[in-house]
Amino acid sequence: MTAYLIANITVTDPERYPPYRAQVPGVVTQYGGRFLVRAGAVHPLEGELGFDRFVVIEFPSLEVAKQFYGSPEYAPLLKLRMETTRSQVAFVEGASL
Repeated sequence: MTAYLIANITVTDPERYPPYRAQVPGVVTQYGGRFLVRAGAVHPLEGELGFDRFVVIEFPSLEVAKQFYGSPEYAPLLKLRMETTRSQVAFVEGASL
């Protein structure tokens, strides 16, 4: 079943963040993921969403998404993101229709 990594990212160190943004797509692709949303403009319809840089990445399965997140390739990028942003990140399982 398809799974998604959904993140809301607020960049706190814009000088150090660009390498993360530049390098993460290659690792996502390596794990079969693809960006569905990558920091596009958010147009709230209801409530106070608090989105800044909203990201949705689709993976073939929850297992693969977890492999990506815990991978040695992503580890230095994750460290960099944690040092340069405030983030909320979650896995969401897709619906089987």
